[in-house]
Amino acid sequence: MADRSLRGMRLGAQSLQSEEGVVYSPRTRYTYLCTECGQETETVFSAEAEAPDAWECRHCGHEARLLVGDTPVEVDHSDVKAPRSHWDMLLERRTRDELEELLEERLQYLRARRGTGERKHSA
Repeated sequence: MADRSLRGMRLGAQSLQSEEGVVYSPRTRYTYLCTECGQETETVFSAEAEAPDAWECRHCGHEARLLVGDTPVEVDHSDVKAPRSHWDMLLERRTRDELEELLEERLQYLRARRGTGERKHSA
């Protein structure tokens, strides 16, 4: 019985909803110029949204700047922090002397283990 009721339907291929009465939100198209390859990238945002000054270039992946008229907007990178490495974060917690002491302890442990032939199996 269930097979007969679905006869002729393409399941998942078509929606049974119509677009009648649907009102789309107003949109604005912005153009970005890539600083590396010189290509333009167009992006559509909601009219209520504020467009970012920089966008990723779809051609090369570098930074593209928003075009206002024919000139690209200057992007301020002064507030961007330099990335911290693991070493920088480690030095925030311990002094260099403490790190050298820990390293020496660990090396002594490894040398002692290697010299006795003892192996530690991990699961």
